[in-house]
Amino acid sequence: MINKGKHAICGVNISAVDYDSAVQLITNAAQQRIPFAVSALAVHGVMTGYLDTEHRRRLNGLDLVVPDGQPVKWGLNWLYKTGLKERVYGPELTLRVAKAAANQQLSIYLYGSKLETLDLFEENLKEQFPGLQIAGKEPSQFRKLTSEEKMGVVNRIQASGAQLVFVGLGCPRQEVWAFEYRDLLGMPLLAVGAAFDFHAGTLKQAPPWMQKRGLEWFYRMIQEPKRLWKRYMYLNPLYVFTVVGELIGFKKIPVLFPTGSEREQSFG
Repeated sequence: MINKGKHAICGVNISAVDYDSAVQLITNAAQQRIPFAVSALAVHGVMTGYLDTEHRRRLNGLDLVVPDGQPVKWGLNWLYKTGLKERVYGPELTLRVAKAAANQQLSIYLYGSKLETLDLFEENLKEQFPGLQIAGKEPSQFRKLTSEEKMGVVNRIQASGAQLVFVGLGCPRQEVWAFEYRDLLGMPLLAVGAAFDFHAGTLKQAPPWMQKRGLEWFYRMIQEPKRLWKRYMYLNPLYVFTVVGELIGFKKIPVLFPTGSEREQSFG
């Protein structure tokens, strides 16, 4: 297992870990029933924190942020000589945590996306990991929740007996959700985004050769050009420019941390 600590890229702390270490940290927290907010960030996720200082505070308030994208892993290796051989890809981490949960009899709650996607996701997870316990599932309402609705979500998840939650709301909403619900739920919350659609079979993943070369963004942009082209055409070059600036000592981005009051918002 590899765990070389947290290191800032564009002001966002990323944990230099491998799959085994991440899975162990998550399942240990589930067994101990302690708060543990997790996200898998690619370039887009890192840059949302870079451009928005409030969101940067939230991201740095999560317990574990793994390098989902190849460029994020490369950034860790370039800036901090971590020597990571592979990224910790959110959809793959989802499957590995589900497998460990089935083996350790930890029940999972699915939160986010659409009900049809959740049904397919649950079906496929149970088929792949017999014995996996899905304690409950709840689609996103795709809007900001009231305080009463937020506590209703908390009560339903706690009443289900779940010991960890998979969260699929898309970046950056899912990271906001994990940050805000962390202390209220007191269990591991995994913001894994597209893993819901990938493992439900409603969205195709990039071929392995593209993933290995850091070209997954290009594959996704081709799938959804109208929605994603601005994101990738702007954020990817900005990420490279910023990391190079950090590497040569030209630029240093402050690592900001949250205040207690920042956990009190209501996002669904």
